[in-house]
Amino acid sequence: MSKHTIIVALFIISFLTFNAHAQEVKEVKNTAITTTNDTIPKIIKPTDSLPVSFEKGKEYLLGGMTVTGLKKFSEETVKIFTGLRIGQLIKLPGDKLTSAIKKLYETKQFSNVDVYLSKIDGAAVYLQFNVTELPQLSNIVITGVKKSKSKELKKDTELKKGTMVTYNLLVTSSNYFKKKHTDKGFLKTKVSINTVKDTTDANTVNMSIHIDKGSRIKIKDIIFEGNTAFSSGKLRGEMSNTKQKMFGRFWKSSKYIEDKYKEDLESIIEKYSRAGYRDARVISDELIWNDDNTISLKIEIEEGKQYYFSDILYVGNKNYTDKHLQKILRIEKGDVYNGTVLKERVKGDDSPTSVDIQTLYHNNGFLFSSINAVETKVENDSITVEIRIREDEQATIKKVTVIGNEKTNDHVIYRELRVKPGSLFSRSEIIRSIREIGQLGFFDANVSPDVKPDYQNKTADIDFTVVEKGASQIELQGGYGGGAFIGTLGLSFNNFAIRNLFKKEAYKPLPMGDGQKLSLRLQASRTYSTYSFSFTEPWLGGKKPQSFSFSIYNSNQYQFNYQTGIVDKSQNLSIIGASIGLGKRLQWPDDFFQLSQSISYQNLSLNNYGFRIGSEILNNASLNNLSYAITLSRNSAGPSLIFPTYGSEFSIGAKLTFPYSLVNKKDYSNLELAEKYKWMEYYKLSFKGKWYTAFTDKLVLMSNIEGGFLGHYNDKVGAVPFEHYFVGGDGLASYQLDGRETIGLRGYENNRLSSINGGTIYNRFQLELRYSITDKPSASIYTLGFLEAGNSYDNFNDYNPFQLKRSAGLGIRIFMPAFGLLGIDFAHGFDALPIYNNVPGAPKSGWQTHFIIGRQF
Repeated sequence: MSKHTIIVALFIISFLTFNAHAQEVKEVKNTAITTTNDTIPKIIKPTDSLPVSFEKGKEYLLGGMTVTGLKKFSEETVKIFTGLRIGQLIKLPGDKLTSAIKKLYETKQFSNVDVYLSKIDGAAVYLQFNVTELPQLSNIVITGVKKSKSKELKKDTELKKGTMVTYNLLVTSSNYFKKKHTDKGFLKTKVSINTVKDTTDANTVNMSIHIDKGSRIKIKDIIFEGNTAFSSGKLRGEMSNTKQKMFGRFWKSSKYIEDKYKEDLESIIEKYSRAGYRDARVISDELIWNDDNTISLKIEIEEGKQYYFSDILYVGNKNYTDKHLQKILRIEKGDVYNGTVLKERVKGDDSPTSVDIQTLYHNNGFLFSSINAVETKVENDSITVEIRIREDEQATIKKVTVIGNEKTNDHVIYRELRVKPGSLFSRSEIIRSIREIGQLGFFDANVSPDVKPDYQNKTADIDFTVVEKGASQIELQGGYGGGAFIGTLGLSFNNFAIRNLFKKEAYKPLPMGDGQKLSLRLQASRTYSTYSFSFTEPWLGGKKPQSFSFSIYNSNQYQFNYQTGIVDKSQNLSIIGASIGLGKRLQWPDDFFQLSQSISYQNLSLNNYGFRIGSEILNNASLNNLSYAITLSRNSAGPSLIFPTYGSEFSIGAKLTFPYSLVNKKDYSNLELAEKYKWMEYYKLSFKGKWYTAFTDKLVLMSNIEGGFLGHYNDKVGAVPFEHYFVGGDGLASYQLDGRETIGLRGYENNRLSSINGGTIYNRFQLELRYSITDKPSASIYTLGFLEAGNSYDNFNDYNPFQLKRSAGLGIRIFMPAFGLLGIDFAHGFDALPIYNNVPGAPKSGWQTHFIIGRQF
C-alpha cells in the first residue's frame, strides 16, 4: 500500500470520527494566517517567502506541530495548552486553530502567538507555533512609603513573585496605588513603575515602584451658585462625605474623594426633590486649585420651581376604599411635591416596618398585585397623581421549606414560622418568621427567604435558608481577686434535646436539636461557693408556645476577716433554693405579649455570720423566702437577638410574698430579728423598657428606661434584709443568691451607688448608639457609645428621680457562639460617689474600665 493511500485512509477515518462542522473564523488576531479575497488563502512559510497554496475549507490531517520562541516552557507543555492532537482533522483557517490560539492567550503566559504552515504532505499539514513568553515578576521594591505600608500595598495587588508582567498589570497597579492615596487626600500622587531584566533567571524582570504622594490636599471652600431655596450652609450639610476645612472638626477630614463627591451631589438633588423642586439639577461642578495647595469646589445649581400635589386619584382598587388607601398614603392636596416620599408611601422603603400601599396588598395575599404612581397632569406648579392599582387574585402558600439546619430539628423551626401551607401570602408574616428564627439564637441573623411565585396557579413556595451557629457556651475561668482564688465552670446548652439523653448515638458530642436550654454552673473561692442547675422547655408538650422552667441552687458564703485575711468557714451564710415557672405567649393585645409566672422558695441559714440589719446584727437564724412572681412582657425587637434593629422590649413585673404579719397577730415591734424575718414578707415592682431605632442597617439607637421598688406590708417589719438593689459598675451579678438585683451603671465602681445593704428603689436611663462591624455566624461585633444616668435610694423618703449619677463612654461587644458575649467599656462618671454627697469639692468618679462577660443583650 502506497504512502498516498495510507494518508487518504487516515483522512476518511478521521473525518468520520471527528465530523467537524464548526463555523469558520474569518480573522485570527496576532497570527500569520490571513484571509484574502482570493479563493485560496496564502500562508507564508517562516523559512522562505514562497507562498504555499492550500484549499480553503478543506480538512487536513494534523501531521505535526513545533513550537519556537520558548524560554521557560517546554514544547510539550505548549502543545497541551493548544488542545490540538496529532491525527485530528482541522481546517485552514478554521475554528479549531482559532480555539488553539485563544487557549494560549487565555493561559496569560504569552504576549504574542503566531501560527505558520511548515509544510503540506498530501492530506497532512504541519504547523509551527511561534510564541513570545510574558516575563515573570522576580522581585518588587516599593519606595516613597513606609515599609509596613509597602507590604500592605503588595498584599492588596497581584504583585507577587511569579506573576506574569502584562501591560494591563502595570496599568491597573499604577491606578490602584494612585487611587489608594488620592482617596486619602493626596490628590497629586504620582506613581512610576519600571521593569528591568533579571539576569539571574531566564525571562524574569525586577520591578521598582516609586510613589510620590505629595502633601495632603484639603478642601478650602465649597461654593454654591444659583441656590436661593436653601442656603449654602444647608447644602454643605447634605454633603456627608465631602467637607470644607473648619476649625475644630476632627471627626471628618476635608478630603476630596471623587466617588463620594458624586454621591454628595446626588444627596443635594435629593434634598431639593424632597422639598418639591423636582426639576433641580447640577449644571456644573468644578475643582479649582488654589495657590496655598488647597482646592475649592464650585457647584452651580439650577433649582427650577417648587411643585405641589394637586389631585390624588386611585384607579383599579376594589378591595380597599380610596379613604383607606389615603390614610396609608398620608399625602394631601396642596402638600409640597415630594417624589421620594410618594414612592416610599406607594412602593415601600424596604424596611421591615414600612407602611405603604403595596405592603398593604402583599400582607393580605395580593402577591401578584401591582401599584404604580403616575403623574397625569402638570399644570403650572401643581401635579396630579394617579395611583394605578391592579389587584389580581389573592395568592396562597403552597409549600414552605427550611434549608441549612443540620443540628436543629425541623419541628423547632417550623413551629416558629408564621407562614403555613394553605394560608394567604403575607409579607408581614414572612418578616415575622425571619424574626422568630433569629430570636431562637441558633442561627445567623441573615435568614434569607426565597419566594417562588406561581402566577398561573396563584400560589407561592417559600424557602427559608438558615446558617447555623454554635448554640452551646462554655465558661471556664480562674483568677485571683479579693484576697482569694476564684474558679468558675459554666456550661450552657441552648439547643438541648433532653429526650435523647439516654441515646448513645445522639451524643455528637451532646444531644442537640430540640431548642431546650440546660445550664450548669459551679463557682468556688476561699470565701464562697455556688452551684446551680436550670432547665427550660420553650414548648411544653410541643403543641403550644408555653414554656416550662426549673432551677435549683446552693450557695455558701464564709466570713472573711479583711484585717487578717483569715476565712472562717464555721461562720457562714448558706442558701438553698428552687424555682418553677410557666410562661405563655398571649394572643391579645397581640402575640408579641408573654405572661410569665413562677414560684420560688429559699432557705437562708445564718451560722454566726454576723449579718448587719440597720443598727442590729443577726448572727444565727433560719430564714424562709416563699414568693410568687408574675411578669407581663412584650418583645417585638428583631430580627437578630444580638443586634436588634427595630421594635421594642418592655416588661412590668411583681414579686410578692404572703403578708404574714397582717394575719398572724404577732407584735413585730419587739420580736428578735431571727423571728421577725423567719418568713420574709415583701413585694417588689419593676418596669423595664427598651426601644430600637435604626438610622441605617448598621447604625441603631437603643433607648432604655427602667426602675424598681421594694416595699413592705407592715411598718413594724420594714424592708427585708435581702432582695435589695445594688447599682453601679458593669451590672454583672456575682452569683450571691440572696435575691439581690445588680444594676449596671458604667462609669462607677461595682455596687458603689447603693448603700452597703443595697437600696429599695432604683431608676436608670440609657441611650446607646450601636454600630455593627460584622454579623457573621462565627462572631458578631459592634461598637457603641452611650449616655447613662441612674441612682439607688434606701427608702421612699430619700427618693428623688432627678438626683442622678451620670456617665458617658465608648465600648465594643463581641459575640462568639462558644463563649457568649464579651466586651469592654471605657466610661467616665461625672458625679461623686454617694459617700461624698453634700461634701464640697468631692472628687468625681472619673474614668472606669468595665469588662463584660456573658451579659444579656
